[in-house]
Amino acid sequence: MTLGCPLMNEDEQHTKDDDDDEEATSLTDWEKEPTLLELKQDLTESRTDHDSHVSVVDGYLDNLNITGKAVVKTPEGRSKVVPKLIRKQAEWRYAALSEPFLSTAEMFKVSPVTWEDKAGSIQNQLLLNNQFNTRLKKVKFIDEYVRTGVDEGTIICRVGWEFEEEEYEEESDDFEFVVNPEYGALHQELTQMKKDNPGEYYSEVPDELQEAHETSIASGQPVQPVLTGSSVKTQTRTLKNYPTVEVCDYRNVIIDPTCNGDIDKAGFVIYSFESSHSQLKKDGKYTNLDQIVMGEGSSPLSQPDHATDDSTNFTFADKPRQKLVVHEYWGFWDIDGTGIVKPIVAAWVGNTMIRMEENPFPDKKLPFIIVQYLPKRKAIYGEPDGALLEDNQKILGATMRGMIDIMGRSSNGQVGTRKDALDAVNKRRFRQGKDYEYNGNVDPRLGMFMHTYPEIPNSAQFMLQTQSQEADSLTGVQSFSQGVSGEAMGDVAAGVRGALDAASKRELGILRRLSAGVVEIGRKFISMNAEFLDEEEVVRITNDEFVAIRRDDLAGEYDLKLSISTAEEDDNKAKEMAFMLQTLGNNVDFSIVLKILINIARLRKMPDLVKELEEYEPKPDPFEEAKQKLELELLRAQIEETKSKAVENNAEAQLDMIKAQETGAKAQNIQSDTDKKNLDYVEQESGVTQERDLQKSGEQARSQGKLKLLDHELNKKDEARKELKSYLNSDS
Repeated sequence: MTLGCPLMNEDEQHTKDDDDDEEATSLTDWEKEPTLLELKQDLTESRTDHDSHVSVVDGYLDNLNITGKAVVKTPEGRSKVVPKLIRKQAEWRYAALSEPFLSTAEMFKVSPVTWEDKAGSIQNQLLLNNQFNTRLKKVKFIDEYVRTGVDEGTIICRVGWEFEEEEYEEESDDFEFVVNPEYGALHQELTQMKKDNPGEYYSEVPDELQEAHETSIASGQPVQPVLTGSSVKTQTRTLKNYPTVEVCDYRNVIIDPTCNGDIDKAGFVIYSFESSHSQLKKDGKYTNLDQIVMGEGSSPLSQPDHATDDSTNFTFADKPRQKLVVHEYWGFWDIDGTGIVKPIVAAWVGNTMIRMEENPFPDKKLPFIIVQYLPKRKAIYGEPDGALLEDNQKILGATMRGMIDIMGRSSNGQVGTRKDALDAVNKRRFRQGKDYEYNGNVDPRLGMFMHTYPEIPNSAQFMLQTQSQEADSLTGVQSFSQGVSGEAMGDVAAGVRGALDAASKRELGILRRLSAGVVEIGRKFISMNAEFLDEEEVVRITNDEFVAIRRDDLAGEYDLKLSISTAEEDDNKAKEMAFMLQTLGNNVDFSIVLKILINIARLRKMPDLVKELEEYEPKPDPFEEAKQKLELELLRAQIEETKSKAVENNAEAQLDMIKAQETGAKAQNIQSDTDKKNLDYVEQESGVTQERDLQKSGEQARSQGKLKLLDHELNKKDEARKELKSYLNSDS
């Protein structure tokens, strides 16, 4: 049981001196730096609510492990057995909730909110999955994550950043960089290598050539490294640079009780952990380590408020390795005196403040994630299944102990005989298992009695069955209490399906809350990667593909999802897709069938088959190719034949049209001749023709007369012209 945190009990006359000492040893230049006493005040005020929660969780764990108050006290000689009903239900939960997280290598799916963040989302997905798979021991973390939620009802995760570097001396060559046009082709090859395979570029290309390449890019001229000598240089290399996450002990995390169930509204979180003087000094962010007084409120044994799983009293004798209890305060404080709080972090050991700074994380939030297994309204802590099964486990235990006492207190196997049934000799033979003789005046069936176990009442068995069914209905876990049969699920198929659907939905609801916590951890990782990651972090994706991740490309807004589901949900989806394949038949396009097969293989957790199907390219059958070619040629010939027939038919149609026009013209000509003859007949009969002939003859006579007059006039003009000409000639 945890107790209140011990505070310094100074007299009032020493308060001013203490304040002066704190100002002298101030760790920051803030206007209003919080004092150790003020920080411990928050710890003291919240201790009561925290102890209440610790007491409740201790009760859950006692019922789970049959320890503490869960151990029954019965008189001597009576059964003390307690059935592990809660543990049985928990064992069914562990694998069902952890397997969806561990069944896929790519646990995170990152989607961009806007098109500008598409490249960053791809890189964040690669980086997150790589960090969880290679840096965080994913299997260990997920197992602890799930088991903590199932056992305690609340998961408290703390994120951080692990960074470590070291300096070393190395004799290295000195180079001078000179312009050399002959190195132009080499630098082009290095540019292509850096683009296609940055991992090989940074690991295989010598450092001096990399520096020459960077210089060439900056200057725009090919540069050659020229060796000028060697020297011993002190260099720095990074050993660790990645995010971390740990599942905290519920006894060592104190949360602001006024946050109303929302960790983002909490004013502070105080976390205590064990460390050593050497580890604190190696970390590099702690000060005043030489002022820590060993053994005075700093060791785990002298800190009753800090819980530890170490049951031994062993302590290290040397100062660097002695265990210390560090209290870490994450909260918000008015450090500028403006009335507006800012996020800070502080740490102390005993009565010595060793850290005080603003929150170093880029999101400026508390580095804690709270996940509730079964949520409670307006509460920061959740409940496990054990909170629902406590009464059922007690009733089962009482019933089972009664049944065991009935059988255990019976004289099973003992044989009693009447005193006058056997004489001394035959009684000895009877005890030795030999044939014997009994007295004739006694019936051996009445004179000898063997004790056996008494019959267990049916009411006891009914009680066991009822409580087991009640426990299954409370948690939604179908156990082996009634065997795997139709009766265990129900006699009607609809009832079986309804029960399984309800259990699957219940489990999926729990899984969604657990996945939401992991998503929140991933979001914090994204923000820290954008701030603390090295300039370039090369992630190995496959044997021949590398992606260089730049820190600048990691910032952005993303939709972060987990590719998880329950085994039941995956099985149902796979069966539905298999049924779709059956209904599609053989006439559907093979690409559609291939997509469905890939999804089925992915749901069945067969990544190798998924990769093979994604890379599968069907090889064409020569016979089918020849057949298709011939069919294509036949189709083309049929099309050409159809076209030629269409042209022929069109020509015949045009010829018929011309013939029809010719026939119409002939008919019109005949009709015209007929009309002309009819007109001539009418004109002759009426005298019109003769009149026209007379008019024609008269006109011809008049024309000829006019022509003769014209000729006479012309002749007269010619004669006059001739006379004039002769006159002119005679004058000349």
